Amino acid sequence: MKKIHMVDLIGQYNQIKEEIDTTIAETLNTGMYIGGEKVKTFSENLANYLHVNHVIPCGNGTDALQLALMALDLKPGDEVITTPFTFVATAEVIKLLGLKAIFVDIEPDSYNIDPIKIEEAITPNTKCIIPVHLFGQTANMDAIMKIADNHNLFVIEDNAQAIGSNVIVKGEKFKSGTIGHIGTTSFFPSKNLGAFGDGGAVFTNDPELARKIKLFGNHGSSKKYYYESIGINSRLDALQAGILDVKLKYLDSYISARNIAADRYDQLFLGTDDIKIPYRVEYSDHVFHQYTLRIKEHRDAVAEALKENKIPFGIYYPQSLHHSEAYKESRDFHCPVSDQACKEVISLPMHTELTEEIQSHIAKIVLEIVK
Repeated sequence: MKKIHMVDLIGQYNQIKEEIDTTIAETLNTGMYIGGEKVKTFSENLANYLHVNHVIPCGNGTDALQLALMALDLKPGDEVITTPFTFVATAEVIKLLGLKAIFVDIEPDSYNIDPIKIEEAITPNTKCIIPVHLFGQTANMDAIMKIADNHNLFVIEDNAQAIGSNVIVKGEKFKSGTIGHIGTTSFFPSKNLGAFGDGGAVFTNDPELARKIKLFGNHGSSKKYYYESIGINSRLDALQAGILDVKLKYLDSYISARNIAADRYDQLFLGTDDIKIPYRVEYSDHVFHQYTLRIKEHRDAVAEALKENKIPFGIYYPQSLHHSEAYKESRDFHCPVSDQACKEVISLPMHTELTEEIQSHIAKIVLEIVK
């Protein structure tokens, strides 16, 4: 059996090699590496795909979150509600900007932030909610937007893991990341829409927010050498934009392939009492950035068996953020569902090149330990 990858980027590249090589060569032949037509075209095509008015590309997903928060003109000490069961970038930017991260618990099935807990955590200092669309499935944006509207709060969607997902809000279908005031995403190579290096984007339907995000990402400047505010330097380079524009055409087919692979995994694990397969909410598509099992008691033994058999896996996440040293002032937050998930989740290889043979091999090893 060939080497098993967590994400088979080489196999994916080989499927579209000619198009990728062509766009790279085009950029090399123009000598335009920063900005230019490649970046403009990709931004427009992504906006059309998402049905959103403004896409502002940037250096990475963390920058995207920071730029989104900067555009809201929040003040030090303002509270931002988010989840502790996520990659650190979501909370990191809150702290970097002198804001206060308020961690609330997740739903036990979807792993996404619990709207009921959001409502309970709101204070007069609350200014923003950052739901994370985890593992490829959108949070309950219908409920979250109602809460935000009732309390006059901003919503930034962390859409790094769910780009391409469809979600129903107020009876209408939207692309994830386009429901709140601002959406953000990452083009880290392993993402469903991944670059060949770092990259990110911010999207919004609000022209004033778009103007601020673009301004802050360009050193606070809208006219060269004239500075309106303090900003940062965050931009998507032309090589990555060209690569992403090629891959964007295939995103829906990538999502379809991931769903086929997820269904195969489901069948292999169905009926095993100690294994909980991924839950699908009724209001959102699942694009399976990760295929995450929940294994009672035996998670660590399964991880060790996979490691011994040279099968990659991920534990996303081994610790709730509010328990980490960097957020020690937040340890009083009570998030038992998140804490329990940290002890039980394990993500298996998930990508567009998975075969039935590989999945059966992986499942056999998992089941031997659990049973």
